[in-house]
Amino acid sequence: MSAPAYWAPGGTVLWRYTNPRHPTETVRPVRVVRDDADGLVAWLAAGTALLRPVLADGRDLREVPVAERFDVHVHGRANRLDVWHGHGILKVAPTGVPWSVWLFWNDDGFRGWYVNLESVHERGDHELVTQDHVLDVVVTPDREVRRKDEDELAAAVTVGRFTAAEAAAFEQDAADVEDVVRRWGPPFCAGWESWAADQTWPLPQLPPAYVDRAAYR
Repeated sequence: MSAPAYWAPGGTVLWRYTNPRHPTETVRPVRVVRDDADGLVAWLAAGTALLRPVLADGRDLREVPVAERFDVHVHGRANRLDVWHGHGILKVAPTGVPWSVWLFWNDDGFRGWYVNLESVHERGDHELVTQDHVLDVVVTPDREVRRKDEDELAAAVTVGRFTAAEAAAFEQDAADVEDVVRRWGPPFCAGWESWAADQTWPLPQLPPAYVDRAAYR
């Protein structure tokens, strides 16, 4: 994909997670908050229609044991049309790094940062495309850090979703994120936890081509 011009604030783009092993994917329409040389900041509002992968029988992926979760030959995959439940999240994709940072809120206020390890983002005309790397890093408001889903990454390696070398690279990516947190570098130091969405923004729409892919609704 050739890199497009920066997206205008207030516009909508698709944040897509693909998987080379099967045609299902996660597709989330988001509204652009800021887009420049530092990266993309986008808002995923509560109630936004989205596409996500499920097991072939329609169950959620987490309804099967971790050891089976990444073996597409055992349970298969399908797409489900869904909406984003709960509070919205602010998603920050810094330029050129293999992760994005998601800011979560609840009724009591800011909950913390969730760092999703993923491929360096590719940009299309109206989309950001990446692949999830399973391992994640959670950062609390008081800057405590812990890794998440290490057991899932091990299971993914066991069934061949990733190689041991790839998993080691993802673990290094997690270590790099932890170093950014220790230094309190961007985007953690950018003050996004005080940001609030424009309540007049309408919900972005999932394009019909993705709606038509859903086996379950």
